[in-house]
Amino acid sequence: MATLGVNIDHVATVRQARQTNEPDPVWAAALAQLGGADCITVHLREDRRHIQDRDLRVLKDTVTVKLNLECAVVPEMIDIACALQPEQVCLVPERREEVTTEGGLNVVDNESRIKQAVEQLQTAGIRVSLFIDATADQINSSVAAGADAIEIHTGPYANATGVNCEKELSKIVLATQHGKKAELEVHAGHGLTYNNVQPIASIAGIDELNIGHSIVSRSIFCGLQNAVREMKDILLRCSS
Repeated sequence: MATLGVNIDHVATVRQARQTNEPDPVWAAALAQLGGADCITVHLREDRRHIQDRDLRVLKDTVTVKLNLECAVVPEMIDIACALQPEQVCLVPERREEVTTEGGLNVVDNESRIKQAVEQLQTAGIRVSLFIDATADQINSSVAAGADAIEIHTGPYANATGVNCEKELSKIVLATQHGKKAELEVHAGHGLTYNNVQPIASIAGIDELNIGHSIVSRSIFCGLQNAVREMKDILLRCSS
């Protein structure tokens, strides 16, 4: 079955709304692990809109499952990642004005720069994933850039309805098959919820799902540990 990465960025978003010290994403990570999370994912943005540098340091010392750091392909972030040494870094596109990540990393047009970042991270002993759209050319460029894994952007699927939803799901299935043939680890994430995750979790070959907003939203009503456990149960059912 696909393992579950829980993105705790939105816990930090609530904290930063008041510029205070609660809720602490470090506590969120602990509860997510108790709920069955296999990975804790955080995105350190250049503008520090939610996760802060201090969070990374404490998470590195306290998280007992895989720590996955999402960051932009810029020297500052790559240097921070190399110093932190999480188990995995997922390189993502980033625009200051976006509310959330709007699309996949354009590896095709930036292959040389991304390859340099991948090599720097791997030299530091860090596995590297690239967050990309579900297209063959982006997967091929990810292979050429030396990535260990790809994370397929599931936003178009999550936002689609009717027949378009089936079309987007088919693209993800084909991208997963392409990635596995290229001997990449295949992850998926963005916009996945309790209502739409089942078809994605049922795709053979997907190794990891990263889900944040939906789990944090559910946790307001049932607690984070329970919210994570509910999502993990869905993944378990999809694998049986």
